[in-house]
Amino acid sequence: MVVPESQDKMYYPPDDLKRDGHVPDFNSYLALYRKSLENPEAFWKEVANEFFWKKSATGPMLQYNFDVTKGNIYVKFMEGAKTNICYNVLDRHVKERDLGEKVAYYWEGNSPDHHMTITYRQLLSQVCRCANVLKTMGVKKGDRVSIYLPMIPELVYTMLACARIGAVHSIVFAGFSSESLCERIIDAQSSVLVTADGVYRGEKLINLKQIVDEALEKCRENNNVWFYVLDVFSSVKTPWDSECDVWWDEVMRDSPEECEPEWMDAEDPLFILYTSGSTGKPKGVLHSVAGYLLYTSLTFKYVFDHHYDDVYWCTADIGWITGHSYITYGPLANGATSVLFEGIPVHPHVGRFWEIIEKYKVTKFYTAPTAIRLLMKYGRQPLYDLSSLRILGTVGEPINPEAWQWYHEAVGQGRCPVVDTFWQTETGGHVLTPLPAATPLKPGSATFPFFGVEPTILNEHGEELEGEAEGYLVFRRPWPGIMRTVYRDQERFENTYFKKFPGFYVTGDGKACKSYFNQTDYLLTAEVEAALTEHPDVAESAVVSRPHKVKGECLYCFVTLKDSKEFTHTLVEELKRLVREKIGPIAMPDFIQNAPALPKTRSGKIMRRILRQIARNEKDLGDLSTLADPKVVEVLFSQRCEAAA
Repeated sequence: MVVPESQDKMYYPPDDLKRDGHVPDFNSYLALYRKSLENPEAFWKEVANEFFWKKSATGPMLQYNFDVTKGNIYVKFMEGAKTNICYNVLDRHVKERDLGEKVAYYWEGNSPDHHMTITYRQLLSQVCRCANVLKTMGVKKGDRVSIYLPMIPELVYTMLACARIGAVHSIVFAGFSSESLCERIIDAQSSVLVTADGVYRGEKLINLKQIVDEALEKCRENNNVWFYVLDVFSSVKTPWDSECDVWWDEVMRDSPEECEPEWMDAEDPLFILYTSGSTGKPKGVLHSVAGYLLYTSLTFKYVFDHHYDDVYWCTADIGWITGHSYITYGPLANGATSVLFEGIPVHPHVGRFWEIIEKYKVTKFYTAPTAIRLLMKYGRQPLYDLSSLRILGTVGEPINPEAWQWYHEAVGQGRCPVVDTFWQTETGGHVLTPLPAATPLKPGSATFPFFGVEPTILNEHGEELEGEAEGYLVFRRPWPGIMRTVYRDQERFENTYFKKFPGFYVTGDGKACKSYFNQTDYLLTAEVEAALTEHPDVAESAVVSRPHKVKGECLYCFVTLKDSKEFTHTLVEELKRLVREKIGPIAMPDFIQNAPALPKTRSGKIMRRILRQIARNEKDLGDLSTLADPKVVEVLFSQRCEAAA
């Protein structure tokens, strides 16, 4: 897991975040990460203790098999425990934490004239009423409910109502065709579909009810019969079938505001979310109750460094996994205040995002590189005050360095860390991600694994790759929030994710570059350089990585001593001990070389490319014309560490 050192500028956490951060520095990250791998039982028990359990776990926290040659693939978390995720994200805050009047969502409609504030108490009331409506329609534990709604509060009410009564929700992005919707309804075997008459995206009207009618006609051809729960939200003329269509407002009006939660086993299914498959047929990714609750809660808390007074905004749609994990379950599990946005970035004007950030004083902002590149065309609108922002995030695809830097400088005003998160529908939550108070950043890198996640890169033969190699991104072990199966297709689950490399979960994203994440890369090199220069004899240092036969990569350090100081074996041992004390064993350098001078450009920038080549004894250095003193290279080659030759 190695990222090559970069000559690009590094971005370090601001002091105010480090002061108050949940993970306040890199050493804290390393300690927690090590604990999550070496003692996962204790690590996840501490996380679980923050939540309500009707019944405690009777078995180990985590059990699994990732090797198809040893039997069926499975993951079990907190087996024997009983809880309800809706209770934990709503009732717990209202009844136990006195957060009933705290804002859960600021809803912003497609038009700036449409907005609403929803407290935790109001949200609980609406969810219970919706849950009771579903129960009167015959929905019970284990039944599937399809949801085809725009980004309106009713979408959150419905998904949480399903969770409350033990139904399995299957949300379909309200932009899919009738055929795609039908396919998902049939595969999930849903008995109820919740939709709306229509929605405006910008100035474009999408007639959802018409799409639904077409989808259900196709479903009836497959001998399926469906109810509707229909929310009327726009002025669309709505076709009506009194035999199965039901008005949301009518059934909700007299529905009771209290609904006892269904206490679920830890491994009971929570939701199905369909994602594209290589065969063309969507895969119904299934997530279960307890593990998903803990993982989305913890990733939200740490990746966005959530605090009580934050106003958080994720611009995704709940029809995708980002919305499930980081608009609904993760934020609500932490008692967060979020913005729920129905519109698009440039309607009714190109400053809409900035207008909303200013209006609600958003502190944590999470969006997609696609949206960032779109907004780059217009530039950040100077009319709006974005000084409330403290952390920025990206999701959905790798972000190119140019967009990352614009986001950091223009939107974050050069003071907000950018957490570039890598994850999938299947992973349930972030698996590779910076932590804003702990991780130095480089544009284009998702940096380190989250707690409990152990990644590596394999070649076609299943061999782990060393150095700066390209291969398949895989994971050695599960974390609580990983998918449990493909709904009604365990064989496809095993063939897709586990058959290629027995013993590993394969992301399925094809080839990945090892430079996307690491453990002993440029992040550690920066930390090690700082530690080395604390020694009173060291004037300057530079650290790079080089291949290692056992570790894959190791650290190679160049140190320039102060005048009259002597480079000795004793000094080398002192420097190694200093690094170990300051950072930890993971950062211990394998090689420390005397460097009377470092290769620099005329402007004083260290040329790390050349140092990497020296560390690897690569004599073909290419163009050295930008060096202030090319003779430095000859000296450094002559003093290379003998063991590294």
